[in-house]
Amino acid sequence: MSRIEEVKQNLSEKFPVGDFKFYYENDNDVVVVPKANILEVLKYYRENSFYDFLMDLTAVDYSKYPETQEGRYAVVYHLFSSKTLNRLRLKVFVQEEDAKLASATSVWRSANWFEREAYDMYGIVFEGHPNLTKILTHHHFKGHPLRKDYDANNQQHCSDVLPVHFDDGSRFSPVPGKDLVPLNIGPSHPATHGTLRVMAALDGEKVEKAGVELGFLHRCFEKMAETHPYNQVIPYTDRLNYCSAPMNNIGYCKAVEKMLGVEIPLKAQAIRIILAELSRVIDHIVCIGANAVDLGALSGFFYLFKLREQVYSLFEKLCGARLTVSMTRVGGMAQDPPAGWYKDVLETCKSLRKGIDEVDRLLTENKIWMQRTQGVGSISAEDAIMWGYTGPCLRAAGVGLDLRKAEPYYGYESLDFEVPVGTTGDVYDRYLVRLEEMKQSVKIVEQVAKNIPAGDYTIRDKSIVLPEKKDVYGNIEGLMNHFMLIMKGIKPPKGEIYDYTEAANGELGFFLVSDGEMKPYRLRVRPPCFAIYQSFPEQITGGLVADVISVLGSMNLIAGELDR
Repeated sequence: MSRIEEVKQNLSEKFPVGDFKFYYENDNDVVVVPKANILEVLKYYRENSFYDFLMDLTAVDYSKYPETQEGRYAVVYHLFSSKTLNRLRLKVFVQEEDAKLASATSVWRSANWFEREAYDMYGIVFEGHPNLTKILTHHHFKGHPLRKDYDANNQQHCSDVLPVHFDDGSRFSPVPGKDLVPLNIGPSHPATHGTLRVMAALDGEKVEKAGVELGFLHRCFEKMAETHPYNQVIPYTDRLNYCSAPMNNIGYCKAVEKMLGVEIPLKAQAIRIILAELSRVIDHIVCIGANAVDLGALSGFFYLFKLREQVYSLFEKLCGARLTVSMTRVGGMAQDPPAGWYKDVLETCKSLRKGIDEVDRLLTENKIWMQRTQGVGSISAEDAIMWGYTGPCLRAAGVGLDLRKAEPYYGYESLDFEVPVGTTGDVYDRYLVRLEEMKQSVKIVEQVAKNIPAGDYTIRDKSIVLPEKKDVYGNIEGLMNHFMLIMKGIKPPKGEIYDYTEAANGELGFFLVSDGEMKPYRLRVRPPCFAIYQSFPEQITGGLVADVISVLGSMNLIAGELDR
């Protein structure tokens, strides 16, 4: 339900809103704010507790979208209130010759990397930013990849590396009176779980200063989405958080379906819930198992990864693939599960329950595990919100926000499950939250698998879903429907939408701009661990070098999701 009139009323009490624009589109409230007012509007909203989260910040190049004449670029802010669950999109247009805007880093710390990304991808300058440098492309890279005039085939290679540097823009240098040692952890290091480079200045075992470098796995997913038809984007989503690939498929398809104004069948919704919750379990398995083995607990790793393989076997029976699955389609699922699949799901749930309990007994009261994780990487609820935390890391800090409860979809509101919440936000609480979430996910899967609705696994709209093979090969109408959809593609109406799901690491959001053609004009993904990782240098500064690995593992950084 739209709140746009209420939004207009609130802003009019503080600002002359004659130059503002207010509208409601695809279940999103949107305000176009003049460039001169944006920083004060953001401050007003946060200081008056209207919105406590800057959930995302990105940009759009409208140079090939003729309906938009207010400026070539729009900077887009997505705000969220964890108290009222209200959301608001703010847009600010800037001209090509003066693509500058006041930085929001003084209002929300989460703006830091998001603004750096918009600068890197579009060349928009955020005045007052503490370190406005490239973040996903390398230091030799020329141009801005997400501009419409940048050729998607133009690859640029990096020939050398930067020396140790930190998030304030400085480089390592000796400090009088201290014997500091520079240390590189990664990007090729078994404890970084991906291509992550952590840089530290060590005073003995203590981290005196820290910085991170990312982008080693950056494939510009968002640029590739602009060059492919809607259904062909699905395999790219697999490679975001590849530890829980179906969740990315589901989140993307859900956004496109909402733009199309279609609701998938109940059976398809049930299948998506099963896949999402099994994916949550195996994602947490990777996080806990890898974090534990980095700290010396090898047995738990063996127990957990055996369970992960059992879930992959379920995926394989459903679609033939195990890791990157591409199981969903816009409109529902790719196919019906084979006979006996739901029975296999329930049998696997029994194994999962047993295995999770075994790991609980192995780790939860293990003195070494507790000493290595308790009090390490602690963060308050207020700081977690400022950094843009969502998911298990936010809940571990004491904020019980879970979109499956707060803004339920696919029937989650009818299911019986609890949302675990921690108190300290440390590595140990993050472990406990994920452990309990696995148990709750198994509980959800069992409820759904025992009560699969009757009906079809997809909608049967010939402008959205391909006909079955028997129709393609068996009659001319099916053949022509297949031909037309392949050649002309899905064409959502013109407009914009931001939609979201509760993925394994938190809010996975997709901001979709459609110009009515067969390819997305702009597809932005809000990656959960990108916001979380921003706080990493601060979390490890002042601690021991051994704790760097402990904190890193607890954040569950997946390079494909982080870099995209």
